[in-house]
Amino acid sequence: MNKPLYEKDFFAWTRAQADALRRRSVNDLDWDNLFEEVEGLGRQQRGELHSHFVILLQHLLKWRFQPASRSWRLSIEEQRREIEALILDNPSLAPEMQGLFDRAYRVGRLRALRETRLSDEAIASANPFSLAEALENPLSE
Repeated sequence: MNKPLYEKDFFAWTRAQADALRRRSVNDLDWDNLFEEVEGLGRQQRGELHSHFVILLQHLLKWRFQPASRSWRLSIEEQRREIEALILDNPSLAPEMQGLFDRAYRVGRLRALRETRLSDEAIASANPFSLAEALENPLSE
């Protein structure tokens, strides 16, 4: 069976599709796979925002429940800047921030529990941070 280029060599497929787009050659486009890949790029941006929220919440919790660490403070600031940049580059993600933030808390909490070795009861199952607090509140040493 002769596999299509998309399945044999994804990188070569992307180059061929970019070339067809550049030439505006609609007959050379792999429409079905191109659609899937473009749609996947949007999901990737959402996933990246969720991932930044997980790390931000994880380190905010560690900051709150253990002695302050310069590393956690820097990670918190880094995640805040990454989230800000992602939203500036993708403003249509802004309406999804609250939902992604809310979902990220469960994972961030589990990671904080694992790394701090605190009991499950020590960190509330409900998110103690508002989105605005997580993104803007200054950290006190």
